[in-house]
Amino acid sequence: MNRLLVSLLAAVDALVTVAVGVGVVLAPVTLVWVFGIGGDADWAALWPAAATIWQLGHFAPVAVALPAELVALAGLPAKGADFTVSLAPTALAVITAFSAWRSGARAARAGAWLTGVLAGTVAVAVLSTIIALTGRADVAAVDLLAAVAGPALVFAVPAVLGAIVRAWSDGDDGIVDALSERLPDDVQNAVDAGVRGVAIAVAVIVGLGAVILAVLFFIRGGEVIALTQAAQTDLVGVVVLALGSIHYLPTLVLWFAGFAVGPGFAIGTGTAVSPAGTSLGVVPGIPVLGVLPDSTSPWLLLLALVVVGAGALAGAVARGSLLVGSPTDAEPLRPRLVALTVLVLGAGLVVAVLSWAAQGAIGPGRLAQVGPEPWSIALLAAVEIGVGAAVVLFFPRGEDSLDREGRHADADEADADREPAAPAAAASRREPAGQASPDEFPTAPLD
Repeated sequence: MNRLLVSLLAAVDALVTVAVGVGVVLAPVTLVWVFGIGGDADWAALWPAAATIWQLGHFAPVAVALPAELVALAGLPAKGADFTVSLAPTALAVITAFSAWRSGARAARAGAWLTGVLAGTVAVAVLSTIIALTGRADVAAVDLLAAVAGPALVFAVPAVLGAIVRAWSDGDDGIVDALSERLPDDVQNAVDAGVRGVAIAVAVIVGLGAVILAVLFFIRGGEVIALTQAAQTDLVGVVVLALGSIHYLPTLVLWFAGFAVGPGFAIGTGTAVSPAGTSLGVVPGIPVLGVLPDSTSPWLLLLALVVVGAGALAGAVARGSLLVGSPTDAEPLRPRLVALTVLVLGAGLVVAVLSWAAQGAIGPGRLAQVGPEPWSIALLAAVEIGVGAAVVLFFPRGEDSLDREGRHADADEADADREPAAPAAAASRREPAGQASPDEFPTAPLD
């Protein structure tokens, strides 16, 4: 496909992505302005509010500076008037990342993935610059560089990954093909198997976090309702709180994914929520935080075995992929080592990035540290996944499998032994043994 056309299509993808993300924020904010604030609404502040939330959703920290009169009215200490909010509503980043992955894959399928990724990233950067320049607010300020770089990176990284995955499987007659051709066939198969294992292991961990969160919502739903009622909001306020909770839902899922791995997460400096124990101070009265458990049982440490099981499942899939990609039933050591290395390092890196995306600050003082600690969770997840995967990848194959292989080998040898004798057998069938020629019988003249 023409590179100019690929660039235009990628730019359109970027435009639609940004428009959808901004629209998801702007619609509920507009409802608040219309039904919540009413005639006293400052319509000039509508767009800056929506723009700031969208930027926060793409990991751009927001510097909040409360007016002095508001600080005095709320009875806040003077040092609490200025603080940073950096905990992102990651649902907005998920929208951008998903669209970027698809855009990169389409560009790779068209044969010009590098052009498409660059065009889409530049388009997002330009649109982010426009949003940042037109949506500046005094109370909640976002640095221009962060406001542009955050959305651009959230688009660029998944777009590159989606393009490389597609190009690796389909070929691109370019950088990816040049790299893959330098690798032996068994190493290529091992990389494929390891990447599949990474996807499965991470999916299981994130899914486990979602299950834990769902169970807590079921158990502690009354606390969430009580905190919502304590806020004394009208219907519009309840809707806004619900939408805000939905925007932060992926963040909460990642918190409890870290909980399942072991280290857990924090709700402020010096606090911890983990299977080993829960230590909470004063928790902000945000309704969705009502799901946080007051205490935990040491039995929950067994959740780490599920993560080990995720590694075992990933290892089984990787080993199966190696067997499918192998011309024989042999299992050399090198491909399994490569697959295990890719699986462990890849899973650890992905878990680290996801944990980083789910941490930040939500207020002054002790609330400047909220969420999981990325590197501790990534290291422990890599170890747990690696143990499960290594056991499956290097465990000797069963005796039944070896017996079947032996029987197949014996059958092949028997067939090979019979093949040279086939022409002789055919000849003997054409001239049956024991049938004499007419010349062998004595003859006498007839009178």
